[in-house]
Amino acid sequence: MTDTMAKGALRHWGPALLLGLAGLGVAGFLLTAKPRPAPVPAPAARPPLVQFVCARPGMRRLPVTTQGTVQAEREVTLTSQVAGRVIAVSDGFVAGGVFAAGERLLQIDTADYDLAIARAQFQVAAARQRLAEEEGRAFQARRQWRDLGADQANALFLREPQLAAARADLAAAQAARRVAELNLQRTALRLPFPGRLISKSADVGQYVGVGAAVARVYATDRVRVRLPVTERQLARLDLPLGRAPDSAGAQAARPAVTISAVFAGQRWEWPGRIERTEARIDTDTRVIYAVALVDEPFAGDASRRPPLLPGLFVQARIEGRRIDQLTPLPRSAWRGDGTVLLVDADQRLLAREAPLLHADAQRAWVFGLAPGDRVVVNGAALRAGTRVTAVPAQPWAQEAF
Repeated sequence: MTDTMAKGALRHWGPALLLGLAGLGVAGFLLTAKPRPAPVPAPAARPPLVQFVCARPGMRRLPVTTQGTVQAEREVTLTSQVAGRVIAVSDGFVAGGVFAAGERLLQIDTADYDLAIARAQFQVAAARQRLAEEEGRAFQARRQWRDLGADQANALFLREPQLAAARADLAAAQAARRVAELNLQRTALRLPFPGRLISKSADVGQYVGVGAAVARVYATDRVRVRLPVTERQLARLDLPLGRAPDSAGAQAARPAVTISAVFAGQRWEWPGRIERTEARIDTDTRVIYAVALVDEPFAGDASRRPPLLPGLFVQARIEGRRIDQLTPLPRSAWRGDGTVLLVDADQRLLAREAPLLHADAQRAWVFGLAPGDRVVVNGAALRAGTRVTAVPAQPWAQEAF
């Protein structure tokens, strides 16, 4: 029974198995007989594309930007040189008040000083009378001595000591009168410069003594700004360091400075100059302070420029000194190792040392380049010796640098 079933299955599935085996054989033949594609060589790597600018070294001035706070060039305490009761003050004698040069700010009662002048004038007149009397007596004494026929005269007989004393009395009386007149002038308190009152400590009806402070004022004809300058910035400036104010070098080393500040929501500018540097380097910040002076800081112009008030925080742009053979470049052209990449005649990169003078976010100023050197501006990741395809930088980049 089993052999019969096996023979039946073979007769049923045999043709199908033979047909499957034949199909597999044909498929294997077709796969092995299919021609393979010929190998294609890989394309050669193209040189990297770089952009360059042409170096244009020359004489340039690099300004220095710094900042500081406006201060009054002259700030003084107004004191009384005489004593007395205040009988009048000017309209500008208030905190924040403005006064002109020579204007009377405060008047002290002059009654006592008028009397002192009267007494001094009397003393001068009396001294003149005594001197005239002594001169007459001395004249008579000389005549009497001449009539006696003696060769040598006694000084006391000729009244020479008395005459000298009378002359000294007159000089002392005249000096006392000048002191009285000077004290009278000092009853009116004035200053030789225009200014503003910071505060006052006297008013009408108050008695002030000799040396009493009556007001705190500052001059408005000039202000100063202390500007910190670092050691690196000093290389770009010509400052009067350690030279006498009247020397030729110090006179020339007074660069111009432009002071700017935002006032009432608008930026304004005031012209000034660097007048001097301070005598020592700050031990905490290691900077030296240059002192900028601005003349007429309270004078408005056609644009109604506001006053440059003490206490205002300002920015300053100091004119740089003349520097030769300096080349401006895009900031990306200068590499951290102190070199730039040049494109030579064979379109290969060449590293060149380029000492840096100054750099900001957009520009770098370097030395060591020749006119026409093609400086790569986008090759930070490339090495010297690499063959490249160099094209000029965008026109805006060349114009900017």
